[in-house]
Amino acid sequence: MLPACRRMLCLLIGTLTAAAVAPAQTRVAIVGLEHGHVAGFLPQLPKHPEVQLVGISDPDPALRQKYADKFHLDPKLFFPTEEAMIDATHPQAVLVYTSVAGHRPAIEVAARHHVAVMVEKPLTISLEDALAIRKISREEHVPVLVNYETTWYASNKAAYDELEAGRLGPLRKLVVHDGHRGPAEINVQPEFLKWLTDPQQNGAGALYDFGCYGVDLATWLQHGETPLTVTAVTQQMKPEEYPHVDDEGTIILTYPHAQAIIQGSWNWPFDRKDMEVYGATGYLKTIKSDRVLERTKGEADAKEREATPLRPPEDGSVDYLKAVLDGTLKPQGDLTALDTNVTVMQILDAARTSAKTGRTIKLTPLPK
Repeated sequence: MLPACRRMLCLLIGTLTAAAVAPAQTRVAIVGLEHGHVAGFLPQLPKHPEVQLVGISDPDPALRQKYADKFHLDPKLFFPTEEAMIDATHPQAVLVYTSVAGHRPAIEVAARHHVAVMVEKPLTISLEDALAIRKISREEHVPVLVNYETTWYASNKAAYDELEAGRLGPLRKLVVHDGHRGPAEINVQPEFLKWLTDPQQNGAGALYDFGCYGVDLATWLQHGETPLTVTAVTQQMKPEEYPHVDDEGTIILTYPHAQAIIQGSWNWPFDRKDMEVYGATGYLKTIKSDRVLERTKGEADAKEREATPLRPPEDGSVDYLKAVLDGTLKPQGDLTALDTNVTVMQILDAARTSAKTGRTIKLTPLPK
């Protein structure tokens, strides 16, 4: 065989071999465009060549056009309904960016087609919906995951690890702060603001929008334990801006040997997502997503340090979702898992009732 022919044959064999061993792309689709977080997700896709966006559904043609123009997306990606999109594109998972009230119907459609789901936080608007979601997830053997920005914070994982290692002693008090100046004040998209300020679509105001972060973290740090009591107070500090929902919410959870105070607000002077973890012998405060301030027994002063970076697949929502679909990660008891988030919804539902009635709500663990 001539040298040139041999080289060409080797190149052809190499190309075919590479194609054979290259991992298949994970096919994902988007349901809904009214949640502003979708505008943060789409620019991340080029960083994940292992993921292929195969479809986007939303009933609003103007919103579909807005996103097609803004992100230079092929018009063929867009569909008016989730059902039509799934039938045409056969995704392995859908990422839901509807209002919170839209989560349950979106999950039910996907589950009927045996398609996995990841929704933006919180899971849904009520415990009733959460239990219905858990039921269909089990019946159809479909993973349902919940994406919180704070899940991918190395600082939060550092707090968990320090508690688990016993360096802080047993957990005694948790204080979580989440929020910003308010959705109107930070100029969220009009379609986003519309449902955020509608209690029928968001479940509440700041109580749900930002209280859910702290409830998720508390449930995770407590290994899924149901609190004994839930007490919540809400206020409307800006009723002219938010006449239908609270803009300030504080939740107090009591456990047999610990207390959690969760502060969700649309009134912070600056954006924040941080927490303070107090054990019997030490404390740790998270600083943004990647640093912590810690003081343990025997130390005269707290020391600031960088948190250990998260590793794939637990470093971001796309890697996590792909690992679940590949069967290399089982979502159980973590910040994203359905079991954790059904308990989160039990707490949030009780917090809403507590705020409305002025009573402390006693809880018992849900049947498994």
